[in-house]
Amino acid sequence: MTRLLSYLRPHPIITVMAPLFKMLEATFELFVPLVVAQMIDVGIAGNNTPYLWRMGALLILLGIVGFSFSLTAQYFAAKSAVSAGMAMRSDLFAHIGTFSYQEIDTIGTSTLINRMTNDVNQVQNGINMFLRLFLRSPFVVLGAMVMAFSVDVRAALPFAITIPVLLVVVFAILLISMPLYKKVQRQLDRVLLLTRENLLGIRVVRAFARQREEKERFSREADGLYRKQIFVGKISALLNPLTYVIINLGIIAVLWFGGRQVDAGDLTQGQVIALINYMSQILTELVKLANLIILLSRALASLARVDAIFDVEPSMPDEGASPSFSSAQEGQPAVSFENVGFTYAGAREETLQGISFSVMPGETIGIIGGTGSGKSTLANLIPRFYDCTSGTIRLFGQDVRSLKPSAIRKIVGIVPQKATIFSGTLRKNMQWGKRDATDEEIYRALDIAQAREFVDSKEKGLDLMIQQGGSNLSGGQKQRLTIARALAGEPDILILDDSASALDFATDAKLRRAIKGSTENMTVFIISQRVSAIRSADHILVLDDGRPAGYGTHEELFSSNHVYQEICASQSAGKEASANA
Repeated sequence: MTRLLSYLRPHPIITVMAPLFKMLEATFELFVPLVVAQMIDVGIAGNNTPYLWRMGALLILLGIVGFSFSLTAQYFAAKSAVSAGMAMRSDLFAHIGTFSYQEIDTIGTSTLINRMTNDVNQVQNGINMFLRLFLRSPFVVLGAMVMAFSVDVRAALPFAITIPVLLVVVFAILLISMPLYKKVQRQLDRVLLLTRENLLGIRVVRAFARQREEKERFSREADGLYRKQIFVGKISALLNPLTYVIINLGIIAVLWFGGRQVDAGDLTQGQVIALINYMSQILTELVKLANLIILLSRALASLARVDAIFDVEPSMPDEGASPSFSSAQEGQPAVSFENVGFTYAGAREETLQGISFSVMPGETIGIIGGTGSGKSTLANLIPRFYDCTSGTIRLFGQDVRSLKPSAIRKIVGIVPQKATIFSGTLRKNMQWGKRDATDEEIYRALDIAQAREFVDSKEKGLDLMIQQGGSNLSGGQKQRLTIARALAGEPDILILDDSASALDFATDAKLRRAIKGSTENMTVFIISQRVSAIRSADHILVLDDGRPAGYGTHEELFSSNHVYQEICASQSAGKEASANA
């Protein structure tokens, strides 16, 4: 709640004006029954037509003024709610941006998306309705009760019984429904997770003809959400009929006591009508209050879920020093691993263990191993996407844990396994690594990445529009563009994480030759399952089930390392390697 107030504090005037104008509207509304009572007792009873016209005009005036106050209040409430929702959503997005891979893996992408969209919208709607009704409804209820007692104490006694009973009913249903709404939101997370998995993996689902199974799986989760929503909806739906029953019983009591007093001459007919109108106002406002409480219970549940994300402290805050390159002239390695181990959160065994090697500036190191041997995990440790759980990783002699992650990523260019291209122009995509990259620098990167030919064939140059996810490009084209994007940033360390898997051998060979001939003092990591891709590297690290199985040149490993020999033998390149060894 403290965090929510911090989002309302920057706009104090509009936040206060909304309930203030609503109370002014309610004040005018409370005078209406008294005017109606006078019309009956004076105008109708005395057959005073001019008086009726004057009172009718007064009613119209009260309605117009109240309506104008209501519009003003709704404007201020909506503006305050939208401003708070926008600020909360922006801050939440920025906070999520500080998460390391570990937090994102633990929480889940679908959950984060749901908190950013559905939950923030629920909070925003809750703020809007709260500002409009949280003062107005109680004010009308209490005001109507006071006005009723001012008309006649004895006839207004049913009010003293009806209102406490209504409050007990409303808050009892609130206490029951709030935990249930939290369960609904958790189930919604599951539905969104399943939806996201199916949309991202639609090709795989169809390739294995799993549409029927996935439909059944989705139906089960959606049915669970349906049942939970129906159950909590039924409980919430009890509010309206229960409040109507209680209020109508109150109206019957008012008619009973009021009618007896009219017969006795202690009360006028207009006063009885005023009491009934006040009871009806209480009914209307309590129904509104009940619906507001239902909405607030959902909003509070969503606010708690949003707060839970805000409360997650990033395990890797963007703090520390920036990398210094003065050590590079003193013979320090560009990258060094010192007995490094790593374990994923929740895993029982280490993914990497005992990794030690060093790479000097300008050298190329190849990393090879079987599927699941930890190659990509090792690559993610260098730009500090994860922190190692044991050992030390150094960049130019400095421990990466003492360096700012954002500063590290300015000198480390990484091309991930999955090529990700964003919608927009090709120029904008290429400027991700270097915001002020010139067209000449971009074309140079495209030349090195062997992407210039197909870009020129599109005949739109750097203004080529990329569709969402690069859907108008082939897999090989996307991979070459991601390589060019990393090269355009002119990083000191370049990591190619199996980034040429979609390229043919000839294009892959051209790419490696171009990178080797154009990167000068750039330290290059080539992670691949192809021996041909890492064969010419200065050093090759062989991984086997997360452990180092060999380190050296191609010739050294081929002649003495049985794991590397098995990898070579399993590939067509193994025969060529054997002939040249």
